[in-house]
Amino acid sequence: MSDALQFPFPEPPAPGQAAEVAPGVLWLRLPLPMALDHVNIYALEDGPGWTLIDTGMRSRRGEALWQEILQGPLAGRPVTKVILTHHHPDHVGMVGWFQERGAELYATRTAWLYARMLTLDVQEQPSPQAMAFWAKAGLSAERLAARQAERPFNFADVVHPLPQGFTRISEGDVLRIGARDWTVRLGSGHAPDHATLWTDGLVLGGDQLLPGISANIGVYPTEPEADPLAEWLQSCAAFEPYAKDSDLILPGHKLPFTGLPFRLRQMIDNHLSALERLLQHLETPKTAVECFPVLFKRPIGPAEEGLALVEAVAHLNWLLHRGKVSRSLGKSGAYHWERL
Repeated sequence: MSDALQFPFPEPPAPGQAAEVAPGVLWLRLPLPMALDHVNIYALEDGPGWTLIDTGMRSRRGEALWQEILQGPLAGRPVTKVILTHHHPDHVGMVGWFQERGAELYATRTAWLYARMLTLDVQEQPSPQAMAFWAKAGLSAERLAARQAERPFNFADVVHPLPQGFTRISEGDVLRIGARDWTVRLGSGHAPDHATLWTDGLVLGGDQLLPGISANIGVYPTEPEADPLAEWLQSCAAFEPYAKDSDLILPGHKLPFTGLPFRLRQMIDNHLSALERLLQHLETPKTAVECFPVLFKRPIGPAEEGLALVEAVAHLNWLLHRGKVSRSLGKSGAYHWERL
């Protein structure tokens, strides 16, 4: 982390509490049952009520915390709108809960379609396509057997049902919330059509603009030839003309920060460095799993395996699409990637 990044609010609010980070803008934090153990939520004063930016993951504890927040920091005033940055469950999990209580949802069309599709797509066992994808990535027979025997992660387990109906937001839209106009700027790579919102001095960054940690860039069985890393790098570059050192960035995780121009360049350079290490590693053929050490520089256990695998494939696909590597299907059923 560089001195170019500053953190004016070094202590996060406690669960059920809020911190005012700008006039009429409250920072909330909700727990998550994973290694990244929290998600940031922002509540914007908006006339007689509040507009929320994201909602956290659905759980009994989450619902209880929201009841506490509504009566505490939000002072019993209604949530009239929810703006969804992207479709991932730690952001969309409670959206339907608020819609049932009268809130209007604003989201990109892609984010809403993904979220609604995934909540309706409940699978009791991994699909044949998922098993084939993991085998081609180089998971061991033991790990494949373990995954085959497990119920896969389902959005519906942690996302409240989404009712029909939303208001679409698109690139360049201007949303009037309270006393501010917010411009919608879309990114991609971590999630398609990820919404960020920009106004004078403030940026609601979701997972597109995080300090210190990298948003996961992944390829999934739904689109195994995708090139999300290219989309991520293009998005970071597209944000650079708008970034100001003085802007307070309100991210989906970790602490609010300033120094966005440096952080955008850092995010680009981190991936370019990883790609260079990976290319050197592929002097001899490797599977995606065999690329974990050079990409992540730490042991990857079963808990981290899923995110590591999809990110490794994303980096390999970037190299493949640019003609820097070849791949061939080995006798084990795994792709072997090699530098050209």
